[in-house]
Amino acid sequence: MEKETPKDKLSSKRLSPKELTPRRIVTELERYIVSQDDAKKAVAIALRNRWRRLQLTPELAEEIAPKNIILIGPAGVGKTEIARRLAKLVAAPFVKVEASKFTEVGYVGRDVESIIRDLADISMNMVREEERVKVQREAKKRAEDRLIDLLLPRPPSAPPPGADEERRKQFEDSQAHHERSREKFRAMLRNGEIEDREVELNLTSSNNPMVTAFSGAGLEGMGMDLGDMLKDMMPKKTKKTRLTVAQARPILEAEEAESLMDQEKVVREAIERVETAGIVFLDEIDKVVAAQSGHGPDISREGVQRDLLPLVEGATVKTKYGMVKTDHVLFIAAGAFHHKKPSDLMPELQGRFPIRVKLLSLTREDFVRILTEPQNALVKQYKALLGTEGLTLHFEPESIENLATMAESINQRSQDIGARRLHTVLEALLEEVSFEAANLDRKQELVITPAYIDQKLTRLTEDEDLSRYIL
Repeated sequence: MEKETPKDKLSSKRLSPKELTPRRIVTELERYIVSQDDAKKAVAIALRNRWRRLQLTPELAEEIAPKNIILIGPAGVGKTEIARRLAKLVAAPFVKVEASKFTEVGYVGRDVESIIRDLADISMNMVREEERVKVQREAKKRAEDRLIDLLLPRPPSAPPPGADEERRKQFEDSQAHHERSREKFRAMLRNGEIEDREVELNLTSSNNPMVTAFSGAGLEGMGMDLGDMLKDMMPKKTKKTRLTVAQARPILEAEEAESLMDQEKVVREAIERVETAGIVFLDEIDKVVAAQSGHGPDISREGVQRDLLPLVEGATVKTKYGMVKTDHVLFIAAGAFHHKKPSDLMPELQGRFPIRVKLLSLTREDFVRILTEPQNALVKQYKALLGTEGLTLHFEPESIENLATMAESINQRSQDIGARRLHTVLEALLEEVSFEAANLDRKQELVITPAYIDQKLTRLTEDEDLSRYIL
């Protein structure tokens, strides 16, 4: 297994748009997702088309609409995981929402335009972080100068014009002494010798009950406008706080980075990135498909579809950063479609999702691969977790096969939840070990054999009623 830094363990490698060829995208997805080759290819082509469009003339690029995708398949086969890994792979604004959430309030449900406002927030944070990295060196230098100013008393002011020679000489000597002292403190700061010394900072408090009330959940666009307006109108409160140098440094660096960034440029870049590279993942799209009853909650579901349609077709949404066009935002929808089918969606909405990909149910062989092959394989996760307690976990090959067979069997006899079944099976298998591992007096090794699995899980798997609630 290749070595990774802690950061790499939490996210996939970010690739530049030019490096994101379809084959490279699929290769990166295969590090985490087993099988589902058709879905991987579909999203890879859709992502590459984003880059291709930007290479064209502006006139032609404007006419090319994104090829939105519907991923169809049962729970636990990788639909959401594909979206999650795409978000980590591409340097593009990405938001995942559950379509069913828009049916909880009234007939229309939550304001669907909040999807684009969330996307704009994500884009803004992404661009600000990139700009912060660019000015980091200068921000650190300025923060260091401010810390020295806080640690050292101010030098005496310059003597007035016409002062005698002795006063001017005293001033020059004190200035030279102050500069030498500053350099000493600078060296001490860089060597970490005065991290515990305290300084006094004026911290600005942005918490205001009225602003919070008008920015609360449920007010959507109105809350966004009134909250921001009140924040600008209300006087900002400052409070003197004593902090150590170690605590004050990141605060000062953040303030200096903010002052160094071109805020207008950041906003322009954030909006442009949403409009040209934004990706929205609409999970549980099948939950807003109306049944044929024509009344009750089905009206709400069709209302959500009607509200989603303008966003997918191309609309202009008002956000706190300005107007955002959705004409070239890529929408990837996903749903199980157990008792419904994509053709039950509104015809207009169907037409905006021209690419349909069916994800297959996972087999025993897929479960074996999921347990061992991906970079975040479950077996690797449990070995690492219990290894922190000094316990070495080892799975015999036959044990892996048995666990895969068991997961497939339970999925067939009860509800099919795909790869999520492996989580419940492994947790039940290792529950006692996880509980007792912290009490070990010395390093130990536990070998998971077929006999061990039979001892821990056979009763659960054979009792269908018990397995339904526990596994």
